[in-house]
Amino acid sequence: MKWNLPNILTVLRLLAAPGVAIMFLYFSRPHADWLALLLFLSAAITDFFDGYLARAWRQETKIGAMLDPIADKAMVVIALMVIVGYSASHWMPWLVLPATVILFREVFVSGLREYLGDTAGTLKVTNLAKWKTTAQMTAISVLFGQGIFEHYLVMSSFGMDQGIVDQIMAGEIEDTQGLRWKFEGMIWTGRLGLWLLWIAAALTLITGADYLRKAMPHLKETR
Repeated sequence: MKWNLPNILTVLRLLAAPGVAIMFLYFSRPHADWLALLLFLSAAITDFFDGYLARAWRQETKIGAMLDPIADKAMVVIALMVIVGYSASHWMPWLVLPATVILFREVFVSGLREYLGDTAGTLKVTNLAKWKTTAQMTAISVLFGQGIFEHYLVMSSFGMDQGIVDQIMAGEIEDTQGLRWKFEGMIWTGRLGLWLLWIAAALTLITGADYLRKAMPHLKETR
Protein backbone atom coordinates (compact mmCIF):
# COMPACT_ATOMS: atom_id res chain seq x y z
CA MET A 1 0.00 0.00 0.00
CA LYS A 2 1.28 3.44 -0.92
CA TRP A 3 1.24 5.66 2.18
CA ASN A 4 0.38 9.06 0.76
CA LEU A 5 -1.73 11.59 2.67
CA PRO A 6 -5.06 10.78 0.92
CA ASN A 7 -4.66 7.06 1.74
CA ILE A 8 -3.68 7.84 5.34
CA LEU A 9 -6.85 9.94 5.75
CA THR A 10 -8.94 7.10 4.31
CA VAL A 11 -7.40 4.54 6.70
CA LEU A 12 -7.94 6.88 9.66
CA ARG A 13 -11.61 7.23 8.66
CA LEU A 14 -11.91 3.45 8.47
CA LEU A 15 -10.39 3.07 11.95
CA ALA A 16 -12.65 5.83 13.31
CA ALA A 17 -15.78 3.83 12.40
CA PRO A 18 -15.57 1.31 15.29
CA GLY A 19 -14.24 4.13 17.47
CA VAL A 20 -17.70 5.74 17.43
CA ALA A 21 -19.15 2.66 19.15
CA ILE A 22 -16.17 2.25 21.47
CA MET A 23 -16.84 5.73 22.91
CA PHE A 24 -20.02 4.35 24.49
CA LEU A 25 -18.14 1.42 26.04
CA TYR A 26 -15.51 3.43 27.89
CA PHE A 27 -17.20 6.78 28.58
CA SER A 28 -20.43 7.69 30.33
CA ARG A 29 -23.07 9.85 28.70
CA PRO A 30 -23.12 12.67 27.68
CA HIS A 31 -19.31 12.51 27.33
CA ALA A 32 -19.64 9.50 25.03
CA ASP A 33 -22.13 11.41 22.85
CA TRP A 34 -19.78 14.40 22.55
CA LEU A 35 -16.75 12.26 21.74
CA ALA A 36 -18.68 10.13 19.22
CA LEU A 37 -19.99 13.29 17.53
CA LEU A 38 -16.52 14.87 17.33
CA LEU A 39 -14.98 11.64 16.03
CA PHE A 40 -17.73 11.19 13.44
CA LEU A 41 -17.49 14.82 12.24
CA SER A 42 -13.70 14.59 11.96
CA ALA A 43 -13.99 11.40 9.93
CA ALA A 44 -16.72 12.90 7.72
CA ILE A 45 -14.46 15.87 6.92
CA THR A 46 -11.68 13.53 5.78
CA ASP A 47 -14.19 11.99 3.33
CA PHE A 48 -14.00 15.21 1.32
CA PHE A 49 -10.29 15.89 1.67
CA ASP A 50 -8.91 12.44 0.84
CA GLY A 51 -10.64 12.34 -2.55
CA TYR A 52 -9.95 16.01 -3.29
CA LEU A 53 -6.25 15.74 -2.45
CA ALA A 54 -5.86 12.47 -4.35
CA ARG A 55 -7.20 14.11 -7.51
CA ALA A 56 -5.42 17.45 -6.99
CA TRP A 57 -2.04 15.83 -6.29
CA ARG A 58 -2.56 12.98 -8.78
CA GLN A 59 -2.12 10.43 -6.00
CA GLU A 60 -5.12 8.22 -6.81
CA THR A 61 -4.39 4.57 -6.07
CA LYS A 62 -6.26 1.30 -6.39
CA ILE A 63 -6.11 0.66 -2.64
CA GLY A 64 -7.49 4.14 -1.96
CA ALA A 65 -10.32 3.65 -4.43
CA MET A 66 -11.15 0.33 -2.75
CA LEU A 67 -10.96 1.55 0.86
CA ASP A 68 -12.81 4.85 0.39
CA PRO A 69 -16.35 3.43 -0.08
CA ILE A 70 -15.68 0.78 2.58
CA ALA A 71 -14.74 3.48 5.09
CA ASP A 72 -17.87 5.47 4.21
CA LYS A 73 -20.14 2.46 4.66
CA ALA A 74 -18.47 1.42 7.91
CA MET A 75 -18.90 4.92 9.35
CA VAL A 76 -22.58 5.10 8.42
CA VAL A 77 -23.51 1.54 9.42
CA ILE A 78 -21.80 1.61 12.83
CA ALA A 79 -23.05 5.12 13.66
CA LEU A 80 -26.63 4.16 12.77
CA MET A 81 -26.34 1.05 14.95
CA VAL A 82 -25.20 3.20 17.89
CA ILE A 83 -27.93 5.81 17.36
CA VAL A 84 -30.73 3.26 17.12
CA GLY A 85 -29.37 1.38 20.13
CA TYR A 86 -29.16 4.44 22.38
CA SER A 87 -32.22 6.37 21.18
CA ALA A 88 -35.23 6.93 23.43
CA SER A 89 -38.18 4.63 22.79
CA HIS A 90 -40.42 7.40 21.39
CA TRP A 91 -37.91 8.06 18.56
CA MET A 92 -37.28 4.38 17.81
CA PRO A 93 -40.11 3.60 15.32
CA TRP A 94 -39.22 6.59 13.16
CA LEU A 95 -35.52 5.74 13.17
CA VAL A 96 -35.70 2.03 12.44
CA LEU A 97 -37.29 2.18 8.96
CA PRO A 98 -34.91 4.68 7.30
CA ALA A 99 -31.96 3.04 9.06
CA THR A 100 -33.09 -0.35 7.71
CA VAL A 101 -33.40 1.04 4.18
CA ILE A 102 -29.88 2.48 4.35
CA LEU A 103 -28.34 -0.70 5.77
CA PHE A 104 -30.14 -2.92 3.25
CA ARG A 105 -29.01 -0.80 0.31
CA GLU A 106 -25.39 -0.73 1.44
CA VAL A 107 -25.29 -4.52 1.82
CA PHE A 108 -27.14 -5.03 -1.48
CA VAL A 109 -24.85 -2.77 -3.55
CA SER A 110 -21.75 -4.26 -1.92
CA GLY A 111 -23.04 -7.71 -2.90
CA LEU A 112 -23.64 -6.54 -6.46
CA ARG A 113 -20.11 -5.20 -6.74
CA GLU A 114 -18.65 -8.42 -5.35
CA TYR A 115 -20.67 -10.56 -7.77
CA LEU A 116 -19.80 -8.43 -10.79
CA GLY A 117 -16.09 -8.68 -10.05
CA ASP A 118 -14.11 -7.23 -12.94
CA THR A 119 -17.23 -5.65 -14.43
CA ALA A 120 -18.02 -3.76 -11.20
CA GLY A 121 -16.71 -0.64 -12.93
CA THR A 122 -20.22 -0.25 -14.32
CA LEU A 123 -21.26 0.72 -10.78
CA LYS A 124 -19.06 3.78 -10.48
CA VAL A 125 -19.97 6.24 -7.73
CA THR A 126 -22.33 8.87 -9.13
CA ASN A 127 -22.79 12.48 -8.03
CA LEU A 128 -26.16 11.53 -6.54
CA ALA A 129 -24.47 8.79 -4.52
CA LYS A 130 -22.05 11.39 -3.15
CA TRP A 131 -25.01 13.56 -2.13
CA LYS A 132 -26.52 10.48 -0.53
CA THR A 133 -23.42 9.96 1.60
CA THR A 134 -23.39 13.65 2.55
CA ALA A 135 -27.06 13.47 3.59
CA GLN A 136 -26.41 10.33 5.65
CA MET A 137 -23.47 11.85 7.51
CA THR A 138 -25.29 15.13 8.12
CA ALA A 139 -28.34 13.31 9.50
CA ILE A 140 -26.22 11.12 11.75
CA SER A 141 -24.31 14.15 13.10
CA VAL A 142 -27.59 15.92 13.94
CA LEU A 143 -28.96 12.78 15.61
CA PHE A 144 -25.85 12.54 17.78
CA GLY A 145 -26.59 16.15 18.77
CA GLN A 146 -30.15 15.15 19.65
CA GLY A 147 -28.75 12.44 21.91
CA ILE A 148 -26.71 15.07 23.75
CA PHE A 149 -29.80 17.25 24.30
CA GLU A 150 -31.79 14.20 25.37
CA HIS A 151 -29.26 13.12 27.97
CA TYR A 152 -28.93 16.59 29.47
CA LEU A 153 -32.73 16.82 29.62
CA VAL A 154 -33.01 13.49 31.42
CA MET A 155 -30.35 14.59 33.91
CA SER A 156 -32.08 17.93 34.52
CA SER A 157 -35.60 16.57 34.89
CA PHE A 158 -34.68 13.47 36.90
CA GLY A 159 -37.25 12.96 39.64
CA MET A 160 -39.86 15.22 38.01
CA ASP A 161 -43.19 13.80 36.96
CA GLN A 162 -44.75 14.69 33.60
CA GLY A 163 -47.15 17.17 35.20
CA ILE A 164 -44.30 19.28 36.58
CA VAL A 165 -42.47 19.15 33.24
CA ASP A 166 -45.66 20.32 31.44
CA GLN A 167 -46.07 23.21 33.90
CA ILE A 168 -42.48 24.31 33.36
CA MET A 169 -42.96 24.17 29.58
CA ALA A 170 -46.15 26.26 29.93
CA GLY A 171 -44.34 28.83 32.06
CA GLU A 172 -46.49 28.12 35.12
CA ILE A 173 -43.45 27.12 37.22
CA GLU A 174 -40.11 28.89 37.32
CA ASP A 175 -37.58 27.05 35.17
CA THR A 176 -34.53 27.12 37.44
CA GLN A 177 -32.70 24.34 35.55
CA GLY A 178 -33.05 25.60 31.99
CA LEU A 179 -35.29 22.64 31.24
CA ARG A 180 -37.42 24.42 28.66
CA TRP A 181 -34.72 25.31 26.16
CA LYS A 182 -33.18 21.85 26.52
CA PHE A 183 -36.53 20.18 25.84
CA GLU A 184 -37.22 22.40 22.81
CA GLY A 185 -33.67 21.84 21.56
CA MET A 186 -34.11 18.08 21.88
CA ILE A 187 -37.43 18.13 20.01
CA TRP A 188 -36.26 20.28 17.10
CA THR A 189 -32.86 18.64 16.79
CA GLY A 190 -34.52 15.23 16.78
CA ARG A 191 -37.03 16.29 14.14
CA LEU A 192 -34.32 17.77 11.93
CA GLY A 193 -32.23 14.63 12.28
CA LEU A 194 -35.18 12.40 11.41
CA TRP A 195 -36.14 14.51 8.37
CA LEU A 196 -32.55 14.41 7.13
CA LEU A 197 -32.36 10.65 7.72
CA TRP A 198 -35.55 10.08 5.72
CA ILE A 199 -34.13 12.24 2.92
CA ALA A 200 -30.94 10.19 3.05
CA ALA A 201 -32.99 6.99 2.94
CA ALA A 202 -34.86 8.23 -0.14
CA LEU A 203 -31.59 9.08 -1.90
CA THR A 204 -30.27 5.70 -0.82
CA LEU A 205 -33.21 3.92 -2.48
CA ILE A 206 -32.85 5.95 -5.68
CA THR A 207 -29.12 5.29 -6.01
CA GLY A 208 -29.60 1.62 -5.15
CA ALA A 209 -32.21 1.27 -7.90
CA ASP A 210 -29.87 3.05 -10.33
CA TYR A 211 -27.03 0.65 -9.54
CA LEU A 212 -29.36 -2.33 -9.99
CA ARG A 213 -30.48 -0.98 -13.38
CA LYS A 214 -26.85 -0.65 -14.50
CA ALA A 215 -26.04 -4.13 -13.24
CA MET A 216 -29.00 -5.88 -14.92
CA PRO A 217 -27.31 -6.47 -18.31
CA HIS A 218 -24.57 -8.38 -16.46
CA LEU A 219 -27.07 -10.47 -14.49
CA LYS A 220 -28.94 -11.93 -17.45
CA GLU A 221 -28.62 -15.67 -17.96
CA THR A 222 -26.80 -16.70 -21.11
CA ARG A 223 -28.38 -19.37 -23.23
